[in-house]
Amino acid sequence: MNKTPQNIPGHLASFIGKVALKDQLIEHDLNPSELINQQYIESMPSMTKGLFKIICNRCGNQTRSLFGKIDCKRCDRTHSYCKKCIQMGRVLECTPLYKWIGPQFTYPPQMNACNWDGTLTNAQQQAANRATQSVIEHSNLLIWGVCGAGKTEMLFPAITKAIELGERICLATPRSDVVRELTPRFQEVFPNISLQSLYAGSENVFEGAQLTLSTTHQLIHYYHTFDTMIIDEVDAFPYHGDDMLPFVTHRSVKKKSTTIYLTATPRKEDVTDMRNGKLPFVFVPRRYHGVDLPVPTFQLSFNLQSSLQIGKLPPSFYQWLQQRTKKERQLLIFVPTISLAEKILSHTQEVLVKEKAALIEERVSFVHAKDDTRKEKVHKFREKQLDVLITTAILERGVTFPAIDVAIIDAGHEVFDEAALVQIAGRAGRSKHDPFGEVVFFHDGKSRAMVQAKKSIIKMNKMK
Repeated sequence: MNKTPQNIPGHLASFIGKVALKDQLIEHDLNPSELINQQYIESMPSMTKGLFKIICNRCGNQTRSLFGKIDCKRCDRTHSYCKKCIQMGRVLECTPLYKWIGPQFTYPPQMNACNWDGTLTNAQQQAANRATQSVIEHSNLLIWGVCGAGKTEMLFPAITKAIELGERICLATPRSDVVRELTPRFQEVFPNISLQSLYAGSENVFEGAQLTLSTTHQLIHYYHTFDTMIIDEVDAFPYHGDDMLPFVTHRSVKKKSTTIYLTATPRKEDVTDMRNGKLPFVFVPRRYHGVDLPVPTFQLSFNLQSSLQIGKLPPSFYQWLQQRTKKERQLLIFVPTISLAEKILSHTQEVLVKEKAALIEERVSFVHAKDDTRKEKVHKFREKQLDVLITTAILERGVTFPAIDVAIIDAGHEVFDEAALVQIAGRAGRSKHDPFGEVVFFHDGKSRAMVQAKKSIIKMNKMK
């Protein structure tokens, strides 16, 4: 278990390794001036302002349109504030931030902390060895493994080594669904290690936990805290394309640290860095069970948009449904928008009830990012209490279901870029007991992303 630094009062534990606003300290009856005198914290400006530039030092925001103006009652002046991170508490330019500079939590080295008794393939073992070496050397590494390569299992040796070294570890991922899925797995694999999972509304919070599973957004609270940082799905939205998340992730690690990046679909800039030797990497070309990635088939649907407008899936979908190889497989249906998911739900229920006599309405559902019951629905689908789950791109990555077919409706929609389509196709065939699964792109005109996604999958299948 973690050890609170000596002579640090217990009520300070929640701020060790953190960045905080003055109001957040005062809410806990803490006096910033006293903490500065005791050399526990240090103040820094909340914003850096120049003639043509303004930077929020909490989230790294530099976009002028994401700053606002407000009358400050404390100063009786108008001040700038950052809109980008306002959900974490308003940052005003007149109010400093406070970063922890005092002693950190310490952890007694533990041997044999890993309780996993599985076996890695040769390719997985090579990746695991490279990751472990990175932990020892405090260097960076990108693990590029195809969807279903077993990247989580490859991490266990590196995390075990970090625990042996008494380090503090964080596995960060862009989406809360992935944190929820990984938490019970890591609790089982590392049963004697303090663990917390952080996402909006999370309850499993244990200050000073040696192993943290977190959404990348939650890292905004940390400052030079982690010895080993693992960033899952580094190419995924919102981590990719949001400058705040790399900024807070980089700030959350210690100066001497390890960062391991995971991806199945590296972005062009990462591929360029790998080719030029700027980013050390290891590639795992095969799924853990050795079977190829499922190659999607394209199904042209001339009346796609007219069908969707009246809340129906196209006739080609139902024709495919009747011809599926294994009708007992569960079905994951991806759609581009929440409104479309809501539209087609009732009609899909009606048709599927006729298609499968044992299927009742309650066994068809849909989820999206704003669904408060998303966690329960995904759990039901995983436990096979649902036969069909309609979803937006929220489930495109990081979730595993044992035996499913995948259909993408309106696959040419702009929301489905190449990386998303590869990831969605990768949801099928992940089980060694059913390593195949069908993937069908329903469209009314092939997009460049669709063509490139199929080519990428075929190319990866040829790489041994």
